[in-house]
Amino acid sequence: MAFDTLRLRLLAAFTLPLLAVLGALGALAYTLSRNALEDELGQSLASVAAAVASQINTERLATLTPEDTEGEGSRVYRSFMRQLDELRSAAHLRRVVLLDRDGKVRLDAGGALPMGTEMPELLRDRGEFAHALTGENTFSQVLFADEGGRFFKTGYAPLKHDGQVAGAVAIEGSAEFFGPLRQLVQAYVAWVAVALALSVFAALGMARVLSRPLERLSESALRIGRGDLVTQVAPQRMREMNILARELEHMRKALEGREQQLKMMLGGVAHEVRNPLGGMELFAGLLVEELQHAAPNLAEAKSHLARIQHELHHLKRIVEDFLQYAREQKLSVAPFEVQSVLEDCAQRLQKEAAEKQVTVAVKAAPATLEGDSDLLQSAWLNLMKNAVQASKRGGTVHVNGAATEGLYHIDIADEGGGISPELQVKIFEPFFTTREKGTGLGLPLAKKLLEAHRGTLSLESAPGHTVFRCVLPLK
Repeated sequence: MAFDTLRLRLLAAFTLPLLAVLGALGALAYTLSRNALEDELGQSLASVAAAVASQINTERLATLTPEDTEGEGSRVYRSFMRQLDELRSAAHLRRVVLLDRDGKVRLDAGGALPMGTEMPELLRDRGEFAHALTGENTFSQVLFADEGGRFFKTGYAPLKHDGQVAGAVAIEGSAEFFGPLRQLVQAYVAWVAVALALSVFAALGMARVLSRPLERLSESALRIGRGDLVTQVAPQRMREMNILARELEHMRKALEGREQQLKMMLGGVAHEVRNPLGGMELFAGLLVEELQHAAPNLAEAKSHLARIQHELHHLKRIVEDFLQYAREQKLSVAPFEVQSVLEDCAQRLQKEAAEKQVTVAVKAAPATLEGDSDLLQSAWLNLMKNAVQASKRGGTVHVNGAATEGLYHIDIADEGGGISPELQVKIFEPFFTTREKGTGLGLPLAKKLLEAHRGTLSLESAPGHTVFRCVLPLK
């Protein structure tokens, strides 16, 4: 079964810490258990050695000579060996050795060392033997193994004669706890293996649960990258994954909207440019015909040139509006007085309004806004111009401004025929216009500029009353 990187990492994240923790706990438990059992065995052997020492007649032991051990041995020697064998058998000991103060063997039950030889184990347990000669019960700090691989430990106790330490008893007992301890270790290893297997199984399940939504989101991202902006990104069950899916869907919708907007803009530009180009081609042809006459009509020629210039001006305005709408607006943010800007817009429209006998009345409460006053002025100027053009002769365009709850509301209202509900849903679409020479970019650009300033632009219209409402945050 092939795993991707995420699944491998999740598997490692689940199993490696668990394996490390279980291994460390197992090693610690084994070490502590072994040390505790070793200490308990040593204490027991030291106590047994003391019990053996209490039953030894040190006075009779001192009378033994190497000749007593030859052959079948003397009666005293045999008595001592019988006593030591009984003690060794009763306590389940491997060996019982009686030593003098110099570490020389007096008797060795269970061993093969002759009387008078040095006990080799004392090279390892020199310190413990020295403590026994001071009258303490002690035991070896290390385990040793026999030829069969069984572990043993040595306990020491002092041999006393007339209250004085005359030597020591060394006994070797089997570390029988190693058998159950090994079984315990084997059981623990088996338990760890089972726990590790369950962990791997859980990790694989969790990795699948986590990776499948990510794989689906990756597939959606790849589709979007390949240009598929139609297929929706399916929501996910997990909260975090669903957040990613939701944001990815928002991005897809935004890209889809931009693509549709771009297509619309390209179609609108092509359409708008084709009309003035057609007019220019027509009047240029008429101008050529007029100039080919022997006596050209200069008035007609000038009229054709004027129409060509008019179409060129219209074409230039289309290109400028398109570029202004298409480019990303860079704001030069600074505080400004909104009342003076609105009054300046009304002043600039005075000539056009006078031609239609329309009054532009500004009634705005003083307030300070923060933004690019030039760009906002162009947006408000466009809205007021539309209101003047929509007004009837003798009408009034009302521009009202008021501050409410941290926001500044600007209403630009006219008394024209209104906008039908069917057109209201399209009014802010690029290149949508009802005027013959309109580009259809004025209102979309105004909306874009207001939104760039964290504001909104909305429309309310009925016959005889149309209001464009701008809302901006106060400084």
